[in-house]
Amino acid sequence: MKKHNGLINGPYLVWTAAFIVIPLLLIFYYGLTDKSGHFTLSNIAEMGTPERMKALWLSLILSLLATFICLLMAYPLAMILAKMKTAMGFIVTIFIIPMWMNSLLRILAWQTLLERNGVINQFLRMAHLPEQHLINTPYAIGLGMIYDFLPFMLLPIYNSLLKIDSNVINAAYDLGANRWQTFWKVTFPLTLPGVISGITMVFVPALTTFVISDFLGGSKVLLIGNVIEQQFTQVGNWNVGSGLSLVLMVFILISMALMNHFDKSDEGAAGIL
Repeated sequence: MKKHNGLINGPYLVWTAAFIVIPLLLIFYYGLTDKSGHFTLSNIAEMGTPERMKALWLSLILSLLATFICLLMAYPLAMILAKMKTAMGFIVTIFIIPMWMNSLLRILAWQTLLERNGVINQFLRMAHLPEQHLINTPYAIGLGMIYDFLPFMLLPIYNSLLKIDSNVINAAYDLGANRWQTFWKVTFPLTLPGVISGITMVFVPALTTFVISDFLGGSKVLLIGNVIEQQFTQVGNWNVGSGLSLVLMVFILISMALMNHFDKSDEGAAGIL
């Protein structure tokens, strides 16, 4: 049996080593060494420059804001979808279809919509309304994040809502709880695993993105992902790029640790049931 399990796990272990472990080891090596291969912390200290700190804080603010707005939009929508009995699969598919498309194409579509002579401004001119000037601003980047990552917040919450036994909700009503009490004491704690998963799946890619800011922010708005990408592709300084990546990795690990701390799904469900 052990030999059989080893054969099954073999491809997974090879994949993990080739695409996760080895790249991480390379990032640590380049981030903690200079071009001569000697140990140094100067690459990590490069994050302390005003330009890079500004990019880091802007990335944190936009990713937190996008995650919060995605949660506000996705939870009510997931509750509506979970309560629908007819055409539920069709409507859920509508929200999943954009995920089948390449993310780059979706961002390019928003660039076409938001640019100065784009579709939205053309309609505004026809209606004799003030034009919008969102392109190449942090607002456009935030809008792109919300649009691109909203399905990743919606689907985990939707799946958690589907798993709730209706008898649990009815029992809360029978015991005298109103709708708000039932939501905060029963529904939300039971869907907390989906909320935690959604927050993680939105916050982490939003914090590290550089494609969205490239197309919707232009060269006027730089996020920390753009700074790191430039070090690898334009400057050719893998050491500094890896050092900045290590700093960003710390923020990601902190966010995941906080999410795990608040994820009391087993205890919460046991206490309710």
